[in-house]
Amino acid sequence: MLYYHPNKKFLSWLSRILKVGIPMKETLRYLAGIAGPSGYGSKSTAEQVTEDCSSSLPNHLTAIITGGTSGIGVETARVLAKRGVRIVIPARDLKKGAEVKEEIERENPKAEVIVLEIDLSSFASVQRFCSQFLSLGLPLNILINNAGIFSQNLEYSEDKIEMTFATNYLGHYLLTEMLLEKMVETAAQTGIQGRIINVSSVIHSWVKRDSFCFNEMLNPKNYNGTRAYAQSKLANILHVKEMARQLKARNARVTVNAVHPGIVKTGIIRAHKGFITDSVFFLASKLLKTTSQGASTTCYVALSPEIEGVSGKYFADCNETNCSTLANDESEAQKLWKQTRGLICRRQCHPAAEKKLCIPLL
Repeated sequence: MLYYHPNKKFLSWLSRILKVGIPMKETLRYLAGIAGPSGYGSKSTAEQVTEDCSSSLPNHLTAIITGGTSGIGVETARVLAKRGVRIVIPARDLKKGAEVKEEIERENPKAEVIVLEIDLSSFASVQRFCSQFLSLGLPLNILINNAGIFSQNLEYSEDKIEMTFATNYLGHYLLTEMLLEKMVETAAQTGIQGRIINVSSVIHSWVKRDSFCFNEMLNPKNYNGTRAYAQSKLANILHVKEMARQLKARNARVTVNAVHPGIVKTGIIRAHKGFITDSVFFLASKLLKTTSQGASTTCYVALSPEIEGVSGKYFADCNETNCSTLANDESEAQKLWKQTRGLICRRQCHPAAEKKLCIPLL
């Protein structure tokens, strides 16, 4: 176990996470849980933010939630199922997936939960999952790209790509690409706007432009776990920005937004020993969100009628907020999209892959 001096390491971490550089009013709003324009704030729970809209939700909505076997993913799945949404959980560990399914159905016997196998770090596994899901003939209204890992040490996926970037960004990019036409089709047939949500993090703002290099993220020479995680979360937002632009150009009835869930004491934070450790959790306990509070922004953006038509935005504490200047850079978003599309299409080893898997740039 690594321990850090709370006076220095903890305060340094806290100042960055709470963005002490922004106006004190905003910091106090977070600490006090004061509601923003949406009527909700940092202390709102997933159940609270979906309670008012539950009676007006369309019937037979279907949502895919990655990372739905732990942390805020479980809570997101539980609350959406409670609101009558059919839940599909892509799970690397099918046993854990079955346990979550059982828990949700025990609480809500009318819930419908489907568990399918996936390893988001593997292109082949993502493709198998998509084929399995599409073969079920179900609609797809909501896609929540929630799964995320933090790796203290340099690891590689079966595709020989750094594991954090492969899982947090590339896997979700391919998943979204392969399911997007089903979402567009569902929205056109039902008249219900589809929603894609990328779960990012405030630490995307730690990334500097000169350290955001695609090839370096695929195969880093000097690996740092915190930097790799932050880079993947920045990529999640840039993905949202470019996809929103393309969907608008297509007049597709599908929106895409990014959310920062807040800092929640989950497995990913406990693994992040270079970031915050158990030695400071006691001091941070009043500032860290509960799992239900952490899932609230995702659930709000997924179900609230107030988000109808809103796309390409970044949300925290259930309210639209600002992301970093780099995350807002349209040229950077297009560049990342092209590089990612090129990588995936080359890995498919098929001449028609680019046309089949990738949306043309408009």
